[in-house]
Amino acid sequence: MKIQIINGPNLNLLGVREKSIYGNTSFESYLEELRKRYANITINYYQSNVEGEIINKLHEIGFEYDGIVINAGAYTHTSIAIADAIAAINTPVIEVHISNVHKREEFRHTSMLAASCRGVIAGFGMDSYRLAVEYLIAG
Repeated sequence: MKIQIINGPNLNLLGVREKSIYGNTSFESYLEELRKRYANITINYYQSNVEGEIINKLHEIGFEYDGIVINAGAYTHTSIAIADAIAAINTPVIEVHISNVHKREEFRHTSMLAASCRGVIAGFGMDSYRLAVEYLIAG
């Protein structure tokens, strides 16, 4: 089984930025734990601050992977293009958020991606990624 995690803008700063919202752990540290926990699964990781690069990655893997976990960051609330890319591929996509976006600013309450995704997981910190992986494993 192959799962791709895609993180969008500013998520390369996890562990450094807004620790009260996103915590102290870098994504790379968390990814290492996730890969150890699911050693029998290939978990690839991609991060970009550029909308088009995220779309290209979805197109590249969207017909050959078993699942995609995406945290599109702020693009979640603005990108019809990423939503269209998700709708165009066969691989199931789970949208995740580290914070509970519904407890934050009003503009974060709307996801342009959710309707194109299999489901949405939000508010469980980094564990949101694990929950998405568990869903994909269960099929």
